[in-house]
Amino acid sequence: MEKRQLLDGPNAKQRIYLIGRLRKAVKWADLFSRLCAAKGDSRTSLEAEAYASCMNGLLLFEQDRNWDTALKNFISARAVYEELGKYGDLENQVLCHERVEELEPSVRYCRHKIGESNLKTSELLQIGEMEGPALDLFKAKLEAAMAEARSQQAASLTEFHWLGHRFPISNAKTRVSILKAQELEKDLHGPAADSLPVEKKLAVFDKIYTAYQEARSFIRSDLASAGDADSVKDDLNGLDKAVGAVLGQRTIERNQLLVSIAKSKLARRRDDKNEKVTKPEELVRLYDLLLQNTGDLSDLVSSGRDRKPEDVAFSEDCVLHGVAFRAQRCFYLAKSYSSAGKRTEAYALYCHARSLAENALKKFETTMDTDEAMTKELKTLYNECRANSCIEHATGIMEDEKAPENLSKKISTISLSGVEKKAEKFLVEKLDVYESAVGESNVKSVPCIGVFPPAFQSIPRNPIVLDLAYNCIDFPSLENRMKKDKMGFISRLWR
Repeated sequence: MEKRQLLDGPNAKQRIYLIGRLRKAVKWADLFSRLCAAKGDSRTSLEAEAYASCMNGLLLFEQDRNWDTALKNFISARAVYEELGKYGDLENQVLCHERVEELEPSVRYCRHKIGESNLKTSELLQIGEMEGPALDLFKAKLEAAMAEARSQQAASLTEFHWLGHRFPISNAKTRVSILKAQELEKDLHGPAADSLPVEKKLAVFDKIYTAYQEARSFIRSDLASAGDADSVKDDLNGLDKAVGAVLGQRTIERNQLLVSIAKSKLARRRDDKNEKVTKPEELVRLYDLLLQNTGDLSDLVSSGRDRKPEDVAFSEDCVLHGVAFRAQRCFYLAKSYSSAGKRTEAYALYCHARSLAENALKKFETTMDTDEAMTKELKTLYNECRANSCIEHATGIMEDEKAPENLSKKISTISLSGVEKKAEKFLVEKLDVYESAVGESNVKSVPCIGVFPPAFQSIPRNPIVLDLAYNCIDFPSLENRMKKDKMGFISRLWR
């Protein structure tokens, strides 16, 4: 199994090793079966026999020979597990049923190789999507068989039809990729499409996207090597445009599926798997993608010189679907504003969505090929827009009537300092910001005016001047400028 799970598959040496290991497993399984037949009870002997038959079938399956013998081994093992699943405890019954389900694809594939059944490639693909430890060897064979079947069918796929155009397909790889995508599209638009789970549909869309991208890469490689052959280049450019348009259509269908999933989750508060609640903003984002997809598809189809009436009609249909998507986007944008408590904006958006839905309905009714599903959806949207606009209008009036009372209640709850809980920002600190003084409705914290008692702040005052340089200055003598007193003879002696 480790060798089989390699990305590129086992090489020649690893394949010899793998088959050798399988031979040893078959040998030990046969010895174990004989031992259980001799020493064990009947149930243990049957289980060992079924295991030995399964291992013998797997060996022949991997060797790609003796399909009739491999089929007999698989059928024998399946019959034993079916019988064992009827008896014993519940756990044993579940295990036996799992083994039966794992062996069923191998039985069907062996019959397909022998020629006893007419399995189509799409049916083989469904078998390959089954899970189980016994299917690892089977899936590699299945992929090879599907590739061979596609190559045989691709030989007859010489043209690609789209909107009345026919584009020749010369590259065999391009044929195989387009054929693979067309087979997958049958699963989405076939009779069993409604019973297909949503997760499986998304996986099929991803595979279709990959197949068409591969086809476009092959087409562009052919374009690069076409040289100066204008006719060949025109055919390849037309084929690339057609494949790109089909890819755009499938992308729109996938995004519409995502929209339906999001709408179903939006109606519930919590998902069954306890996932996150879908918000209206998610639907707004999805409709943005749809608007971009329809715009790109319309630009792609309307490009080119030779435009047929089918191209013009298809481009107009894309524009019309874009108007419908714009109306639905506006509706969920209004829901987003409504959930935020912004009644005026929500009311205006509901009215605008209603006018867009009415405009789209009139355009759909004038077209020849009316999309009934889209028309029904637009009618429902029109009624919902009208109802929600009335609700928003009434709710806004009620809130205006209660505004003075609510304002007085909120003002009475204003805290001076908010010592019980630290406020994010005080009102005195955001006087230059246009915000509600009592806080928003979705904010639980009580608004606070300011800090009380206020904190000490440093303020400027007159400076204190201390003349420290006076005692250090040597002033010049001023005796020569002083007035001299007149003295007598006696006073001079005394001096």
